[in-house]
Amino acid sequence: MTNSSSTPSSSSRSILGTEEMPLAVPTSDERTLAILCHVLTIPTGFLAPLIIYLIKKNESSFVTAHARESLNFQLTMMIAIIVLFLTIIGILLIWVLGIFMLVLVIVATVKASENKLYKYPFSIRFIK
Repeated sequence: MTNSSSTPSSSSRSILGTEEMPLAVPTSDERTLAILCHVLTIPTGFLAPLIIYLIKKNESSFVTAHARESLNFQLTMMIAIIVLFLTIIGILLIWVLGIFMLVLVIVATVKASENKLYKYPFSIRFIK
């Protein structure tokens, strides 16, 4: 009897997003910038990943991928917050979206620290 689950997978998908192994192992500086792409969204929203993306888009594919995903997710959530704010029930549910965003940012930060590429669920891909 063979156990096929023992073979390593290059991609993993769950309700919390998708993770993949990058083609090349990122350096320590690249990993730090990828982590900052996610963590800095808590105080700055989409500005931190936008700045990192514009600065590093031609230098590091690992940092670019994380900055792009973080930026797309923050823009998607900003649109969702605006839509929720326009409805009475939505105003009551904005805190749920805030908790959801915080959990996914933490998951993305952990994946970046593990040298993995991460794709947020429920994110519109504005930047490809």
